Amino acid sequence: MTDAIVAEAVVKTYGAVRALDGIDLRVPEGTVLGLLGPNGAGKTTCVRILTTLLKPDTGTVRVHGIDVLAQPQRVREFIGLSGQNAAIDEHLTGFENLEMIGRLYHIGAKKARQRAHDLLERFDLTDAANRPAKTYSGGMRRRLDLAGALVTSPPVIFLDEPTTGLDPRSRIGMWEIIDERVRSGATLLLTTQYLEEADKLCDNVMVIDHGRSIAEGTPDDLKRQVGGERVEVVLAERSTLDLASGVLKEVTGEPPAVDESELRLTAPATNGAKTLIEAVRRLDQAGVEMSDIGIHRATLDDVFLALTGQAVTEDEPAAAPEGRREGKKR
Repeated sequence: MTDAIVAEAVVKTYGAVRALDGIDLRVPEGTVLGLLGPNGAGKTTCVRILTTLLKPDTGTVRVHGIDVLAQPQRVREFIGLSGQNAAIDEHLTGFENLEMIGRLYHIGAKKARQRAHDLLERFDLTDAANRPAKTYSGGMRRRLDLAGALVTSPPVIFLDEPTTGLDPRSRIGMWEIIDERVRSGATLLLTTQYLEEADKLCDNVMVIDHGRSIAEGTPDDLKRQVGGERVEVVLAERSTLDLASGVLKEVTGEPPAVDESELRLTAPATNGAKTLIEAVRRLDQAGVEMSDIGIHRATLDDVFLALTGQAVTEDEPAAAPEGRREGKKR
C-alpha cells in the first residue's frame, strides 16, 4: 500500500523550544491517522509543516508523493485543510465562501456552484446559505470551514481538531462525512481532543509528547498495551477485603490492585466475560458481599493517561508567523 503522507526525522524549533524532535510518520492511502498529545505536544506544528504552512528545520516531508519543501504549491492542489480557526470570509455568505474556494482552485464556475450547494446541504447549512458568515454561530462557522476543506474532493485531508465547538449532533454528522470521504479513497490525518472520536475514526493512532512519538498502533493495540479488560469489584464491607483479594487472585492468577479508600479491587480479565462469571460465582460462595462488579475495558483515555500522565486538551497556540497564515490555504 502506497503512503499518502510521509514525514521523516522532522525537527522544528522555536528558540530553545523543540516543538518537533525528529518525528516520523506514515499514513497509507485510504486510511486515517489520529495524532493525540497533551497541550503543546506538537500536533498543530506537525500539521502546519505537512500542509506547507511552516518549514521544518530539518527532515523530509512528502504528501501525495510530492516533496512538500521543494513543491509546496503543487502539494496544495491535492490537499484539504481545516485548521483550529475557521478560515472563512465573514462578509461573504456561506454559499459565496464555498463558491469562491472552488473558483480559486479553477474547478469551473458551474462545478463550484454545484459543490457549494451540495456541501451546504451535507453540512446542514442550506437555510443559512445566503446569510453573511458573520451572522453564523461558532458551530456553523466550524461546519462551513470543514465544508471548505472538501470543495475540491481532495485525496489527502488534514483536519486539526475538526469537531471542537460542535454540538453532539453536528459532531456525529461530521464523523459520518469523514467516514464517507475515507471510504471513497481519501487519506486523512486528524488531531483531536475527543478520544472517542479517535477510537471511532482512526485506523492508527500516534501519541506524541514533547515533539516525539511515544506510542503508535491501532486503537485496540494501544488499549491492550495498558491492560485490556479488567474485572473490577467494589466491596460492601471493608472486613472482606483480604478474603476478596484472595479469591480474585485464584480466579485471575494475579493479585488484584487494591484501592482501600473505595474498597475497589481490580485484576486482569484475560478471558473477558468468563473471568467475570467465575469471579461472581467464587465471591458469592465465599460470602463476600459486593456493591458492584463488572468488566472495565481499556479506552484511549486510559492509554493517553498512562503514556502522558495528562488529560487531552487543546493543542498549542500558533508559535510563529507562518502559523497565522493557516486559514489562507487549503
